[in-house]
Amino acid sequence: MSKVPAPAPAPSVVPADAPVLPVPAPAAKAPAPPKPDTGPAVRYTFAFPNAVHHEAKVTATFSGVPAGPLHVRMARSSPGRYSLHDFSKNVYYVVATDGSNHPLQLDRPDPYGWDVTPAADGTVIFSYTLYGDQTDGTYVGIDQQHAHLNAPAAMCYATGLEGRAAEVKFELPATWKVATQLRPGAEKNIFTAPNMQYLMDSPISLGAQQVRSWQEGDQTIELAALYLGSNAELDGYAKKIQKVVKEEKAVFGEMPVFDFGRYTFIADYLSQASGDGMEHRNSTSLTSPRPLKDEDETRNLGTVAHEFFHAWNVERLRPKDLEPFDFQRVNMSDNLWFAEGFTQYYGRLALRRAKLIEDEEFFDDISRWVNLRQNSPGARYASAIDMSRQAAFTDRAGNGAPINLVNTNLSYYDQGAGIALVLDLQLRQHHRSSLDKFMQALWLQYGKKQSVYAPTAPYTTRDLQRVLGEVSKDTVFASRFFRQYVYGREQPRFSENLLVAGLAVIPTRALGAALSNQVEFDEEGRCLVANNTQIGSGLYKAGIDRGDQLVVLDGQELKSAGDLDGVLHKHSPSDVVFVKVKTRGGVERTTQLILAEDPNVGVKPVEAVERMVLSPAQKTLREAWLASQASN
Repeated sequence: MSKVPAPAPAPSVVPADAPVLPVPAPAAKAPAPPKPDTGPAVRYTFAFPNAVHHEAKVTATFSGVPAGPLHVRMARSSPGRYSLHDFSKNVYYVVATDGSNHPLQLDRPDPYGWDVTPAADGTVIFSYTLYGDQTDGTYVGIDQQHAHLNAPAAMCYATGLEGRAAEVKFELPATWKVATQLRPGAEKNIFTAPNMQYLMDSPISLGAQQVRSWQEGDQTIELAALYLGSNAELDGYAKKIQKVVKEEKAVFGEMPVFDFGRYTFIADYLSQASGDGMEHRNSTSLTSPRPLKDEDETRNLGTVAHEFFHAWNVERLRPKDLEPFDFQRVNMSDNLWFAEGFTQYYGRLALRRAKLIEDEEFFDDISRWVNLRQNSPGARYASAIDMSRQAAFTDRAGNGAPINLVNTNLSYYDQGAGIALVLDLQLRQHHRSSLDKFMQALWLQYGKKQSVYAPTAPYTTRDLQRVLGEVSKDTVFASRFFRQYVYGREQPRFSENLLVAGLAVIPTRALGAALSNQVEFDEEGRCLVANNTQIGSGLYKAGIDRGDQLVVLDGQELKSAGDLDGVLHKHSPSDVVFVKVKTRGGVERTTQLILAEDPNVGVKPVEAVERMVLSPAQKTLREAWLASQASN
């Protein structure tokens, strides 16, 4: 996104003993923000004559092209995703002509783009067929019912012209309408973007839209949905979204100023859609096959709550290492534990504050964050920053080779949510503050001020630490917290911190669950190890791994889940039994296996635990933490 030079941020106050982040060697130089370009707008046309076979006809017209080859590219990455996707794989039948429809020389220097030699008129009309049959936030989904377009997966661009405005025209069936954050043009079905960065950050849904809109202050919020359920379901859903909007607004104290006075929830709730959510500057892409009722509605609302929080945290309150976005490589970020993890925490907390989920469901979320962190071998060796840097290989990356994630990775979503939880409770207990106050301070210093559709002062990790010191009024606390849980690998003291809110961490103590969850029975009745075995588990210590078959356990042949349960019920924790294994290479051997307890815990209110009592202080803190913060 084009932007004016950012003012220098306030100097970070970092104690001398704070660890220094390792600086990775740059794989490629990040692009400079494109300068505004007053040349002719790049014009796109989308038509769908072969939608039944998931194809669109796309034409991009570049005018006022300078002499020399025009480098036309398809993006390799996409805003909101942190890995490569190489969208050129779904582009074919490429043709280039001049303004008089004469063919132009077209070369293919690499798999991701084309070089076109323009004629004397300086116009290049670049046409191609676009294929898409995946309705989600990353790719393109096209059929006779709708089209869902993630712009980087659908639109080419020309290097050197990124600062130009863009105009997009849709040739649509009579019943289709457009839902997008792009600005409406002078004519029907024509929309504009100020530059290429904004264009590529703008998802588009085409179909029989149903729109529900309302005012939040002086700005318009709208839900534009493709949905085959009842109007009553959609009406009720929109009202619940309004509650989410108000709760998340209360966290920051105000709404972002949306660029054109409008924010759109672009929702494709269709049976052919994949479950996904993708944040954008003035909209979010929501795709799901689930209906808007019962538990399915609540799951859809969870995505809404997460993605709308991103309107502040990551779209405007943005890590410096994500600016500007590079469409030909991955922007590696040190701060996804905050950008995604804190958003994960607040998405669930907002639903609880809005009374859209019960205490028990929110406590189940906490249990999950605690269990994942406590039981993750990878988190013992890699910090939250290290986990953020792994996103290129874990964020729906397009490689097919197995990765040893169970032993090397903990999702920055879950790790960051756990960090947010502990920080919130520590601020409330010891510093007469809260995570809300921390988010508000960050918003005012690094998120609120925007220029040319981008933040004027994106933050660094040390900026986060400095602001924590200001909010807590304790720079020693801020330094220690970051040293332990962000730069370092120390496990948060969940039991101690949750107890201040009257929540107890109770071991599950289910014998055998650890083993049962690692195997599955196939159609032939074979007991197979389903995934890589986790470091420290009985299977791992016994030298058993993915694809191996457990043939006999403690003298019992294993042909069904009942056989396995029968053996486990005869034993106590830490019992050692003999197991006959057939490796995936066909070798049979017998070895010893330690039967371990399920390492998971559950988080429960102390008043529901025998011989525990909720104190007045615990009750007061919990109520303040979970209560609605929204003003009517």
